[in-house]
Amino acid sequence: MLHAKVIDLEKEKIKPENAEEFIASSKFGASIVFYGTVRNNNENKKVTGITYDAHDVMVVKSFKEIYSETDQKLNIKDKSVFIEHVKGYVGLGEISIIIAVACPHRAEAYTLSRFIIEEIKKRSPIWKKEHYENEDSEWLKGNPIQTN
Repeated sequence: MLHAKVIDLEKEKIKPENAEEFIASSKFGASIVFYGTVRNNNENKKVTGITYDAHDVMVVKSFKEIYSETDQKLNIKDKSVFIEHVKGYVGLGEISIIIAVACPHRAEAYTLSRFIIEEIKKRSPIWKKEHYENEDSEWLKGNPIQTN
């Protein structure tokens, strides 16, 4: 079971309780909720916030592909996965991505959560613009849109 969505912060907010409710089940013995948050520095620059942009349809497609690949690459078939990534401005300490997973066993849950975030970072067309203390900002190197 998968929930995959890009959240436009101008219209709604990430709600951690939605992730926890989605993965809750007595058939799973392990659940992990990963929060990616905005930190206050990157490469010796003082960060004040990040603006995320995304190709919504392609991001959701990449989330679905990553989820499907876990069957073959990790041999984890019995699972529940909730993924939401934001689009818009995110301040320090605020959540930019939430990944919640549930599996029968803890080793599977840890492996699954780690695989998902690493693949999203590599493949999903999500871009970020860092805003700095001196009021400068810059777009960081992102992922190109893959059409295959």
